[in-house]
Amino acid sequence: MSADERHYSAEQVTGARQEGVVRWILVISLLLIIVAMSAMWIVPALTG
Repeated sequence: MSADERHYSAEQVTGARQEGVVRWILVISLLLIIVAMSAMWIVPALTG
């Protein structure tokens, strides 16, 4: 390594903190889709 080599953290490079918000949005969206698709399948099976 040279003396003038710089190291930056992920926060410095992106300009933001890494909080995992996208991961939570994906998890919640996936759960909502599973519930909606299950309801679309279960409700007609119970009523028909």
